[in-house]
Amino acid sequence: MGVHASKPRRQAQVLMLGLDQSGKSTLLYKLKYNESVVTVPTVGFNVETLETDRSSPGLTVWDVGGQRKMRPHWKHHYADTAGLVFVVDSADQGRLDEARKELHRVLKYESLKGVPLVVLSNKQDLRGALSPEAVCQKLGLRRACEGSRPWFIQPCSGITGAGLEEGFRRMVYLMKTPLRQTQEDIQVKMKSKGYRITALLCG
Repeated sequence: MGVHASKPRRQAQVLMLGLDQSGKSTLLYKLKYNESVVTVPTVGFNVETLETDRSSPGLTVWDVGGQRKMRPHWKHHYADTAGLVFVVDSADQGRLDEARKELHRVLKYESLKGVPLVVLSNKQDLRGALSPEAVCQKLGLRRACEGSRPWFIQPCSGITGAGLEEGFRRMVYLMKTPLRQTQEDIQVKMKSKGYRITALLCG
């Protein structure tokens, strides 16, 4: 990950959504520039390119505003989306139900059918942040994605940068790998990290 290389490369469009105040822009700029940037609510969208390994396409990340008035416009960005990143504030339990409803609404769109999903469980650096397993359950990820799309949940922090590269590397992997293989790999990966198997079966 890093600054886009000068040599032209194939690009894959990644759409980054989430509620306002979930930290989307903060984590994007931390990943891009390794700087903690003070952001204001995004009105419209931000676009950044991220470099990946040479065997993979670069990522063009569209960070679209998450305020309630902006969410009806999300659908205008669905066409040609190769990967979906949904950011949640894991420390704001009061809005996780709202996040779940918005995510499930997005996933029902035909133009996003089968598109890989990475949920970034952001703000893990804050006291009271829920574990990835708990966020997974509250978002109903298995119910929303079972058998229809590859998905993964990645704990992270837009302030410290922890987990950000791993989350986007996982997105590149999901875009390149058949669904059945990703499911088997994720089970092995999560077991190796000490997550209970129920984390894979949350709903």
